[in-house]
Amino acid sequence: MDKVVAGAAEAVADVGDGASLAVGGFGLSGVPNTLIQALHARGVTDLRVVSNNCGAMETGLAVLLAAGRIARVTGSYIGANKEFARQYLAGELEVEMIPQGTLAERLRAGGAGIPAFYTPAGVGTQVADGGLPWRYDGAGGVALPSPPKEVREFDGVPYVLEHGIRTDFALVRAARGDRHGNLVFAKASRNFNPLAAMAGRVTVAEVEELVEPGALDPDAVHLPGIFVQRVVPLTPEQARDKLIEKRTVSG
Repeated sequence: MDKVVAGAAEAVADVGDGASLAVGGFGLSGVPNTLIQALHARGVTDLRVVSNNCGAMETGLAVLLAAGRIARVTGSYIGANKEFARQYLAGELEVEMIPQGTLAERLRAGGAGIPAFYTPAGVGTQVADGGLPWRYDGAGGVALPSPPKEVREFDGVPYVLEHGIRTDFALVRAARGDRHGNLVFAKASRNFNPLAAMAGRVTVAEVEELVEPGALDPDAVHLPGIFVQRVVPLTPEQARDKLIEKRTVSG
């Protein structure tokens, strides 16, 4: 099945207001910027986003965030995104912060058809006990606290129950991909992109290099095409458009 679509605008044309999105990327690595820009151009709003972070340096999800298009974020890192922090503390944005490994496993579990799992991460903290501020009231108080989660012991060790994540759509970026949707990710972009792709009911992948079926070594494929419904080949200019978050030089 040829899953290639003409462009990013066509690929996200059915993403509506209030949709949930799993978005790949880690910092500036592997962020599906072209698809995000296409969403911004469509004007969709009230999006519920699941991603490690919510953009950086005014790129990626930060484009949607700054435009007020995101209503809720499930993630593990606010980092240096000042607008993310401002909206959260002002009560403009609902945020579910969870441990990074738990986020990864919740995405993987959702994609694998596992409804929930137990993990020791967060036991004895507000992650398990509840009370984390999901939404502030804008005056320093908590308008919506996180609920408590089930804790159960196995072999005398406590574990907290976490639920798998499924989203309406997933947006990811791959270094190489074929027309069947088989994808290969480069280095750190492999951290969250395959997991986000698994969690989406409709997964859209922008690929820096489109190849024909059979060109990818099956042993080198990081995500099989069964998880991908649409493939958007990037132009050479789009593929080269990459920023460096923190430049380090040595003398």
